[in-house]
Amino acid sequence: MLTARAAVLLDAGGDPQLTDVQLREPVGDEVLVRIDAVGICHTDISVAARFRKLPMVFGHEGAGTVVAAGPRAARRVGEQVVLTFASCGVCSNCAAGRPAYCDHATDLNMRGGRRDESSALRLDGAPITAGFFGQSSFATHAIARSRSAVAVPESIDPAVAAPLGCSVQTGVGAVLNVLTPEPGDPFVVFGAGAVGLSAVMAARIAGCRTIVAVDPIEQRRTLATELGATATIDPTTSDVVAEVVELTGGAGAAVDTTARPDVIAAAVGALRTRGSLALVGLGALTAELPVALIMGKGLAVRGVVEGDSEPQTFIPRLAALHRRGELPLDKVVTTYPFDDFDRAWAAAKAGEVVKPVLVTGA
Repeated sequence: MLTARAAVLLDAGGDPQLTDVQLREPVGDEVLVRIDAVGICHTDISVAARFRKLPMVFGHEGAGTVVAAGPRAARRVGEQVVLTFASCGVCSNCAAGRPAYCDHATDLNMRGGRRDESSALRLDGAPITAGFFGQSSFATHAIARSRSAVAVPESIDPAVAAPLGCSVQTGVGAVLNVLTPEPGDPFVVFGAGAVGLSAVMAARIAGCRTIVAVDPIEQRRTLATELGATATIDPTTSDVVAEVVELTGGAGAAVDTTARPDVIAAAVGALRTRGSLALVGLGALTAELPVALIMGKGLAVRGVVEGDSEPQTFIPRLAALHRRGELPLDKVVTTYPFDDFDRAWAAAKAGEVVKPVLVTGA
């Protein structure tokens, strides 16, 4: 058993606390990864707030180095990897190259593993819930299956590589894999957090001539402009639909990251005829939509999970875009030493930074 440091959620409704845990050796196709950096995502915070199978370790944007491997592992000791969402590999969607829509995605990613001898983690010798998004990477070490471990070049900074596992592939994938705007198509993103800003960068990569970012926080609107937005809108002071239509003539493609019913309705209203909206946010479970408008204008509203990504090919593509300077993710990331988990978690909850990343070597 290996002793590691992890942020463990001990009390319902509380915040994770750093403590020592024990990890078993990897089995089957699993790998043991020394976590060099891990991003904090809104999903970690929202799920932790209502999770009840405690104790539990969250974290699903891990990046690090393989230090041990099971007998059937596809990754080798010494490889630098990004950890991403889990999928079964055998259902019809996985077989068709659509692992983000794995038939077992909810069980594998959101509910955590069993609290028995198969658990990868123990607290004071007793098995605890782990395996969040197949990794539970708020720790100095994590165990994941090979399907969730994507090899990336050693030259990429782990603090930049970590968000590739979820927020970046979600935002970039929604644009490049799903919406696929034509050069010159006007694009709008609602919410300029890590996912939304990734979508802004992707729209610029796609050649969109007009890129509009909608967000109430001035600093995020400023950052959106630095990353490629040609215009920004403060929804607290503007009629968003009217301003988008004035700027674009109607958006050809849009991404909503907020999952707020009122924002989704505004996004639909801002589309031009035969425009498309990608929904990527986790929040409200239902929202009223203007069906007559959608039908009359031939609009498409599409749910998107993890950017429709096949991670083993898409994450290396994202790393290559970063190396070429087309995804300047260092402008989005704020790093914290792993021992400052409390401060980073509080900053994430308060929305004080776009993408907090814990670095174990800091």
